[in-house]
Amino acid sequence: MSQTKIRKGMPDVQLSRREFEHRFRNRFFDPAFAKNEVAIKAIIDTAWEGYDVYRRNPVKKVAGKSYAKPKAELPVEWLTTKAAIKAAEKRQKSKKSPSRILLINGSMRSDQSCPGEMSKTWRLVKLAEKVIKDTTGFETEILDLSLLTSQYGRVIHPCKACVSTAMPLCHWPCSCYPNFAMGQTSDWMADIYPMWAAAHGVMIVTPVNWYQAPAGLKAMIDRLVCADGGNPDPTTTDGKDPAKAKAIELKGWDYPRHLAGRAFSVVVHGDSAGVETLRRILTDWLEDIGLIASGHKSHIGAYIGYLGTYAESHKDLDEDKDVQKDVKTAAQALVNAVKLLRAGKFTPPDANLQEARPK
Repeated sequence: MSQTKIRKGMPDVQLSRREFEHRFRNRFFDPAFAKNEVAIKAIIDTAWEGYDVYRRNPVKKVAGKSYAKPKAELPVEWLTTKAAIKAAEKRQKSKKSPSRILLINGSMRSDQSCPGEMSKTWRLVKLAEKVIKDTTGFETEILDLSLLTSQYGRVIHPCKACVSTAMPLCHWPCSCYPNFAMGQTSDWMADIYPMWAAAHGVMIVTPVNWYQAPAGLKAMIDRLVCADGGNPDPTTTDGKDPAKAKAIELKGWDYPRHLAGRAFSVVVHGDSAGVETLRRILTDWLEDIGLIASGHKSHIGAYIGYLGTYAESHKDLDEDKDVQKDVKTAAQALVNAVKLLRAGKFTPPDANLQEARPK
C-alpha cells in the first residue's frame, strides 16, 4: 500500500479575492482601459467565481466508443487536439503523402522584438529549408519558437510533471491545459503536437543559452514528455485521479512511444561555451523518445565567431562558409534518412528489441 499512497503536504496556493483581483487587474495597467472599468469589474467577478469553484474545463462532451469509458465526458479542447493529431498521423503514414520535415527554430531572438535584429539561428534554419525544399517530394513546416517572445498570445505553459506521479496520469496529448479557472489558456502545444505527428523528420536548430536550451525550446521539450509513454485515454484515470493512475502503472504500463520512428538532425551553435553539452542533450533526448539519428554528419555543434564581439556575430556567420555547409549537410542527411525510412531500407538494429525497464 505504501507504493500507492498519495503524498500530500505542500502549502495552500488559494488566493484571496483581493490578491486575485490585484493580479487580474495587472492585465489592464494601461490607462487606456480606465474607460472600461465597469466591464472590467464584471469580468473580474466572473473570473473570480470560476477560480474559486475551480471551473477548470467548463465545456465537455461525451468521449465516444473508442475510449475505455465511452460515456465519460472529456474537455472539448483536448478532443480537438487529439483529432488533429490523428489526422496528422494518418497523413504521415500515407504512402501518397509528401515527405514532411519539421524545422524548429529554437532561438527566442527576433527582429520583431527587443533585440531589433534577426537571430543567426533563423538564418541557419532558412539554409536548411532550401535544401529540403529543393528535394523532389519533400515539404517543410517551420516551427518558429521566437514567436513566444515576439507575437501576442503565444505561450507554452510549463509541464506539471504528472508523469512523476504515475505514467498513465500523463495524457497524450497533454490534458493539463487549458485550465480556465487558473487563466492558463491559449496553450500553443495544442498546435505543436500535430506538427510533430505529421513529420517524417525533425530538425532542431538552436543556440546555446547559458549551457542550456533556450527557454521556449526547453518548455516544448518538457511538454513533449507525453509523447513518450503518455496515456491516450484519460477516461482510464477518470481525468487526473492519481490513485487510479498509480494502480494502472503498477499493473503494467507499456509506455507507448507516440513519435517513434521519425528521423532527426540537430544543429547547435554558440559563441564561447556549451555547444557540445546541449548537442548531446538534444540528441540523447530525441533518441530516448524513439526518434532515429540521421548519421554522424546530422549532429552539428559549432562556434560562430568564437569569443568575438556580439555586434559582429552576423558578419562572423557571413564569413564562416564551413558552418553554413555543415548545416546544409545536416539537412541533407535528414532528407536521406527519411527517404530510406519511407522506402523500408533503414531499420535500426534494435527496432524489434524490448527494453527491460522502459522509461
